[in-house]
Amino acid sequence: MLILHRPFIIHSPEMVSKIIKKRSPPRSIKRHHRRKTSPTKNNASFSVISSLNKSIKTCRRRVFRLFSKLSHIVTTPSAAGKHCRKGYKILHQEEELDEFESNFIVPKALAFDRCLLPPLISTTKKTIFLDLDETLVHSSTDPPPKTYDFIVKPSMDGQIMKFYVLKRPGVDFFLEEISKNHEVVVFTAGLRQFASQVLDKLDPEGRFVSHRLYRDSCKEVNEKFVKDLSEMGRNLERVVIVDDNPNAYSLQPENAVPIRPFLAVMQYYNGGGTVGGGGADDFEFVQLEL
Repeated sequence: MLILHRPFIIHSPEMVSKIIKKRSPPRSIKRHHRRKTSPTKNNASFSVISSLNKSIKTCRRRVFRLFSKLSHIVTTPSAAGKHCRKGYKILHQEEELDEFESNFIVPKALAFDRCLLPPLISTTKKTIFLDLDETLVHSSTDPPPKTYDFIVKPSMDGQIMKFYVLKRPGVDFFLEEISKNHEVVVFTAGLRQFASQVLDKLDPEGRFVSHRLYRDSCKEVNEKFVKDLSEMGRNLERVVIVDDNPNAYSLQPENAVPIRPFLAVMQYYNGGGTVGGGGADDFEFVQLEL
């Protein structure tokens, strides 16, 4: 006879399967999820891009209108227009970009021709180019001369130089009068360090001289400094140059008003002979009718 100390329970197959499922440890399943970009972030990026695109297009239109107006001011039908007839030109775009790239392209570049002066503000004014040394003033170094009007001390090659400057008689009145109805440009072959200090004495408030050009604006032809008026952006029919050196205006001699060197005039009045057959009126400043 078989005696069981513990009760023996018989389960149905369905119950067995449930028990096994409960007791078996769960499998850890790792799933890799792709991060989805938020639609709000996409909208924000698109709005920033579109606003930048609108700003670039607006700036491009405004710059184009500005330089279009400047070109109408500068350009007049004349012989001076080969180099500065339009004042600027728009570079052509060689490649065609797709729609996305064109939204981020920099506005078309403006390529300037060589114009040494900014556009003329008043189209009614004519332009007078004046030489400085021996035309408006005479300068000398030590020893000090008997008479001089002021001293300038430019630094040249690391050394302070002292120049005694004598103004040509009538130069102050001359500059004041011609500046009323003309654009006055002092164009000198002298060094900037020296010439700028002299002009600061002649026109300390900047009322008479509109622009200053120095040696670095000259051309060197046959080891001589030449002043090319065709690079000024001005109508050559409304331009004159007053200079004591014929080499300076050799490219446009028809625009020149020659003047005797101030030093030669002083030597004449000091008993040093004739100055091109000049008389007493040579000591007064030149009078121009433009």
